[in-house]
Amino acid sequence: MKLQAVADALERVKAVLQRRPEAGWHEDGPATSRWAGGTRVVASHANGTQVPTDMPSELGGTGDQVTPGWLFRAGLASCATTSIVLAAVAEGIELTSLEVKASSWSDSRGLLGLPDANDQPVPAGPGDVQLAVRIQADGVPHERLRSLVQAAVGRSPIPNALQSATPLALRIDTA
Repeated sequence: MKLQAVADALERVKAVLQRRPEAGWHEDGPATSRWAGGTRVVASHANGTQVPTDMPSELGGTGDQVTPGWLFRAGLASCATTSIVLAAVAEGIELTSLEVKASSWSDSRGLLGLPDANDQPVPAGPGDVQLAVRIQADGVPHERLRSLVQAAVGRSPIPNALQSATPLALRIDTA
């Protein structure tokens, strides 16, 4: 899709949502994962896309697939990138390059249920999550690009969910 078509689509959606704000509320497409043996899991989308994951060999996996943690970082980076592009298009900024790198540190003790030296639980989730953004647009001041990125990431769904610590509702069916 050309960027002008994206800009036109954004304007149409904004107009509809300004008239009917309730139209913005929708169920997100679910991701379904199924155990495929060992530590391999296959995540599926309703459109048929499948993404296999596995753990690194140190944790009993084959190490030949991406890990669930990498998918988390990929989703974070991809979502932020998309939001930055949409914000640039909405502001009439023609980007010449954009790269977003999501990184984090994790302590494997948390995944394994091992306590720290003080016998306290170690968090299983990643810590020190960072987004590094490289952005360029000819003739656009650096400060305007920085503001664009900050605003876009602030309203990007996955970074926003992480920043606001969206609660997780866990439903368990043992049948």
